[in-house]
Amino acid sequence: MTEAPAEPALEGWLIAQAACEATAWMDTGRESAFALSAEGRLRPVAASDPEAVVCWRPSVGWCSLLSPEDARQPLLDLYLPVSSATAARPIIVGHLGQSLDGFIATPSGDSCFVTGPQNILHLHRLRALCHAVIVGARTVENDNPRLTTRLVSGNNPIRVILDPKNRLSRSHHVFCDGDANTLRVIGKRAPDSASAPQREDGVLEVSYAGGALDLHELVRQLRARGCARIFVEGGGVTVSSFLEAGLLDRLHVAIAPLLIGDGRPGIRLAPHAQLKDCMKVQPRIYRAGDDVLFDCDLRASASAERDAPQSADVARLT
Repeated sequence: MTEAPAEPALEGWLIAQAACEATAWMDTGRESAFALSAEGRLRPVAASDPEAVVCWRPSVGWCSLLSPEDARQPLLDLYLPVSSATAARPIIVGHLGQSLDGFIATPSGDSCFVTGPQNILHLHRLRALCHAVIVGARTVENDNPRLTTRLVSGNNPIRVILDPKNRLSRSHHVFCDGDANTLRVIGKRAPDSASAPQREDGVLEVSYAGGALDLHELVRQLRARGCARIFVEGGGVTVSSFLEAGLLDRLHVAIAPLLIGDGRPGIRLAPHAQLKDCMKVQPRIYRAGDDVLFDCDLRASASAERDAPQSADVARLT
């Protein structure tokens, strides 16, 4: 189990720089090795250079050159798959923080904070690596989040708020703080109301039928805006919807040593009668403070042998 790294750290600069430069190296079509300068910049070196920490491989993306025993390796394992994404090879990452008994909030909606400070830091890192962060209307209503990168270095992502019925007040942070661009996603057939905003630049209309937004259409529209890396931060209904639609490439689930008893559930999918038909995942497992973080590669899971035994060491993010 790996412990989550503190910020700032040289490795933090590395993953951010790797994300920024992925497209440039994809375009070269060359394999190259890199070390990290004192200023936090990637500098090309020979693959045999003892200071080399990562390499770019056109068919794969960023890969670590560190030994498995290196204390920095778990951080690269966790974040380089996100940093590697480009327009030609995009990624969507979902995340939920939940209790041991599977709840993300109490019945009243209190969720600050189910998981501990290391997982909050992890959320900020994912925001910094991604072009867009998506949350549902209930998350905005209950938590009034800022969805910025206050705890780490890196640009704020576009904040994408799923508000199909166009009901959220403008008083929430994401609509009035000016810290980052915000898109309110509404249904094309959402009714107008006295409190609803006008159809303006900050509003994105997406097909809405059967009580649900067309998430595939939403992703296409975000890709057209240059969002190669998308982070679905919550809540449970939103992450479950992306998972059910087959849109998530990776799923991060942080489990806190907490028993809520009842409340708002985390992942909820259409049930299966037999376990053999349920979704199996291939996780890497990390220790983040008192929490346990499961990093599930859903694309690898889908292509793996269904009944093959799975195992994972537990690494500590430090």
